[in-house]
Formats: sequence, C-alpha cells, structure tokens
Amino acid sequence: MKLRIFTEPQQGADYQMLRRVAVTTEELGFDAFFRSDHFLSMAGTGLPGPTDAWVTLAGLALETSRIRLGTLMTAATFRLPGPLAITVAQVDQMSGGRVEFGLGAAWFEAEHVAYGIPFPALGERFERLEEQLEIMTGLWGTPEGETFSFSGTHYQLADSPALPKPAQRPRPPVLLGGGGARRTPRLAARFADEFNVAFRSPTDVAAGFARVREACESAGRYPSSMLFSVAETVCCGKDEAEFRRRAAAIGRDPEDLRLGALGGTPGEVAAKIAAFAEMGADRVYLQLLDLHDLDHLELIASDVAPQV
Repeated sequence: MKLRIFTEPQQGADYQMLRRVAVTTEELGFDAFFRSDHFLSMAGTGLPGPTDAWVTLAGLALETSRIRLGTLMTAATFRLPGPLAITVAQVDQMSGGRVEFGLGAAWFEAEHVAYGIPFPALGERFERLEEQLEIMTGLWGTPEGETFSFSGTHYQLADSPALPKPAQRPRPPVLLGGGGARRTPRLAARFADEFNVAFRSPTDVAAGFARVREACESAGRYPSSMLFSVAETVCCGKDEAEFRRRAAAIGRDPEDLRLGALGGTPGEVAAKIAAFAEMGADRVYLQLLDLHDLDHLELIASDVAPQV
C-alpha cells in the first residue's frame, strides 16, 4: 500500500506553502504529492487566492527529486487538450518522468462562473473528457517524425507534429475516477492506468472497483492491469486529545471523521487503510486540510505508515 499526500490549495495556500508540504512529503518517505485543480474555495475566503495546478507542479518538479507528482483531477473544462498535452509533457520532462495525469469532467460550476469558463451540461462534459483523453494519449503515443490528426465533435487537430514527448514513454500514467455506473468505468477501462474513488463509503468504493473490473473484462483487458486507489480526508492524533484538536482546527466533527474519513489515532487510521487494501486498493491519497500542520505529516509517517 502506497501513501500519497493530496492537497486542496484553493482553500488557501500559496506556492511557498505547497512547496513546504511537498518537500516534507518527500523527506518523510511518502510516495507522491498531488493537488486539486480548482480556482475557487468551497468554504471561506480562500486567501491568498488560487494557484494553477500545472504551474505549481512545474515548480515542484525542480524542487523535488523522488516523489511522484500529479492532479486529482485536472479539469477538462479548463484547458484545450493540445496545449495541455504540451504542458504535461514538459512538466514530465522537468521532473525526470515523475508525473501522473489525472483528468476529470469537472463539477464545480461556481468556479467556472467566477472566472468566465464555459460549463456545459454533464453529457457534453463527458463527451469532451473522452475526446481529450483520445487526443492527449494520441499525441503522446505518436512516433516522432509522424503526425497526429483528430476529428471529433468538440475538438479537431490536423497534422500535429505531436511534440514534445513526455519523459515517460509512451506516456505518463493516466488516472480517472468517480462514481458513475456506466460512462466512467468504460472510460477507465479504455484509457486509465489507475482508477480512483474519492470520499465514498467502503460499500461505494467496493462497488466502484467492481464496476471497473467488469468494464475491463468487457473491453478485453485484464482487470489486474488496473491500479485502484481511494482518496480520503485524514485527521490523526497521537492520542484522543490531539486528534480532537486537529479536528477542531479543520472545522470537522471528530465522530464524523471517525465514521466517514480516516480519523482517529494512528492505529485507527491504519486499520481503515488496511480495510481499503482488502478491497483491492493499491494506493491511498491522504487529503490534508491544514497545510500549516507539518507535525501531522510527521505523525502519519512515523506511526501510521509502518503499520500499512
């Protein structure tokens, strides 16, 4: 089981804070540093304001040397697929081949309204997501010296040189996720190296994994070729008092965290991670909500990680 750190900078974090968390993530032996791709806070002021996901990861590519870097999830509504393929390939080169690319259909309408980004209906967003996946994997997979063309409903490319190439060949790992019953598993079976279920009950996680395994079999793909992961809020204390103090710092009820997240003492958190492992999860993304509290990271590294 690999433990990965997942941050939500739109809630209030500048680059320097993200750098501190990422460097600490690497120093403490975690597997990866991931961030969300949002432009608007879901609660509070969000000061000092949003940071761009791929600008952040480009900086961290040079500030770290080992950890994997990625997004849960890049919003397909924010960027055109051709330029995004260039950006991701460049960051992969800058990192020496440590990028993992999560892409989603986007869901937060308010941030689109706030920053003037079109927000189509769900059906169109999924159409665009599928075309973007086809385009980006097609661009990365086109041999050097050949060109790539694509004619879709929403995007058209003609005779693209399909450059630059990422450091990882044929491409960085692709992550998809969500709780959809039909479209999401089908896209995962076709394009994804990893499937993620975020902030769902154990029952929903198990069902989501099962649907993707079935979709892989229907597509003629071995289910064992797919990595599975979960993302969960983590709030851990070395004892009950510290757990409750950390819960208060992020404005969450301790019992809600115990029931619906990775909340509690190190033994409790480790047991919940183990339960996800029994369902087939290979990785857990630990959502940190208080990025000032680096002692929290140290506790997880010293007291939770050895148990899982």
